Amino acid sequence: MKYRTYPNTDITVSEVGFGLWTTSTGWWGEITDDGAVALLHEALDLGITLYDAADTYGNGRSEEQLAAAFEGRRDRVVYSTKFGYDFYTYAGERKGQSEIPHDFTPAFVRYALEQSLRRLRTDVIDIYSIHNAHLSEIENDELFALLESFRAEGKIRSYGIALGPAIGWLVEGCEAARRRNVTNVQMIWNMLEQFPGNEMLRAANEANAVTGYQIRVPHSSGMLEGKYTAETTFEANDHRRHRPRSWLLNGIAKVERLRFLEREGRTLGQAALQWLLDEPRTMTVLPNIYDREQLAEFAAAPETPRLSAEELARVAELARTNFGVENETMNYKGTMSYDAPREAPAAVTV
Repeated sequence: MKYRTYPNTDITVSEVGFGLWTTSTGWWGEITDDGAVALLHEALDLGITLYDAADTYGNGRSEEQLAAAFEGRRDRVVYSTKFGYDFYTYAGERKGQSEIPHDFTPAFVRYALEQSLRRLRTDVIDIYSIHNAHLSEIENDELFALLESFRAEGKIRSYGIALGPAIGWLVEGCEAARRRNVTNVQMIWNMLEQFPGNEMLRAANEANAVTGYQIRVPHSSGMLEGKYTAETTFEANDHRRHRPRSWLLNGIAKVERLRFLEREGRTLGQAALQWLLDEPRTMTVLPNIYDREQLAEFAAAPETPRLSAEELARVAELARTNFGVENETMNYKGTMSYDAPREAPAAVTV
C-alpha cells in the first residue's frame, strides 16, 4: 500500500480506501455485520487506512460497523463520513437511489454530528462531508461557519462535500473548490465516466485550491473490473439490476477496447485504479468491495505497474470518441451546466 497526505493537513490516507456503502446498505447484496467487520479487519491488515461511511448508509449502520471493527485501533484509521439527510424522521425503506429530505439547519447538523460521533465511538471525525450538496449549501455561509466551529471545537479535523448520484454535480463540485477551498471532494470519476470529474479538477487547478479528492465508483459500478458478459445478471436487491440493458452491453463493448491495459502483474481492475492515481489531486480511490477476492486485488493496485504515457494517451483518445460506442443520453441529477436553472432543495423522490 502507498499513502498520500491531504494538502495543508496532517491527514494521511491509503491510496486505496474502503467505502462502507457496500457493507451497510444492501444495494450490493446482503452482508452481515460480522461479515463486514471481518472484511474491515482484513482491509486494515492489507494497509487500507481510509474508511468512508455516511450517517444515512443503513440508517447509521455503516458507522456502527466501523466502531465495531476499529474500537481500540482508532489511531490507525481515518474516518470519513457524511451528513445532511434526515433519516431520523424519514427512516423507512428507500428504493434504489431515491432521496429523502435534507436538513441543514444548525440545530440538525450539530445533532447529526453528535450522533455520528456516538455511533463511531470516537471523539473526532477526520473528514466530515456535506452529503449530496446542492449549490444552496455551497453558498450557505452559516453552514460553513458551523463546520469551522466544529473544527475549532476539535470534533472534526476537516470538511468537504460528497457528490452524486447519477455521476455527479458539476457546479457544486467546481464551486466547493473555487469558493470554499474545501479539504475534500468525493466524486464519481473513472475511465468510462470522466464528466464532470475532469471539469471539477480543472476548476480546482485554476483556483489553486488545496482540495483533494476521494474517488467513488472507480470501476463504473463494476464494469471496469472486466468480468461482465452479456449473460451477466444481478441479484434482486442489487441496484445494478435496475439499469437498462444498454448500460451493460455498451459498457462491455467499451471495456473490450481497454483490454490493452491488462498485463502480467496488473489486472484491468487494478489498471482502472492506477489511471485514477495518476492524478496528483486523487487522495484515495474507493472501489466497491464486497468480498475478499476483490479486497485483495484492489488493495494491491498501488504496487502494480503504473500506466505509461502511451497508455494514458490511448485512454484519452478512446474517451474522446466514447470508446467507439454510440453516445448515450445521460440522466443527471443536479446542476450540470452553469447555464442551467438553479435546482430546488432536495425533496422526497419516489
